[in-house]
Amino acid sequence: MVDVSRTLTVRPALPTVVEYLKDFARAEEWDPGTVTCVKITDGPVGLGTEWRNTSEFRGKNTTLVYRLEDIADDRLVFVGRNKTATSTDTVTFTPLDDGGTSITYRSEVVFHGLAKLADPFMKKEFDRLGDELVPKMTTAVNKLQ
Repeated sequence: MVDVSRTLTVRPALPTVVEYLKDFARAEEWDPGTVTCVKITDGPVGLGTEWRNTSEFRGKNTTLVYRLEDIADDRLVFVGRNKTATSTDTVTFTPLDDGGTSITYRSEVVFHGLAKLADPFMKKEFDRLGDELVPKMTTAVNKLQ
């Protein structure tokens, strides 16, 4: 399993940040690996909403179907699956005294089948993506003000 976590601070207030990030289609704006992310369920974004996310990883495209598994005032949990991996992305939010928000983004990836063999080699690549996520997400979320 690969487990990567990053924390960042943004200017907008917590409710604004949660509202923005709960629509995983916006990953195109803040996730450095995402190529496309399209909502595939009807209706407003809420518990059970699904997206088809295609990311570039080590020069190749991979697609997972993500589902919003948990939503709260201070937490979002997205679970993405394909035949090779299950990715659980947990986003937690803490209000700051200055009116901004602290965001912690944690990605846990469990590889399946033969892909498990690559597990020890993937940590470095996921750490790189985590490092790139911080400035990209900060910029995208700060544009909300």
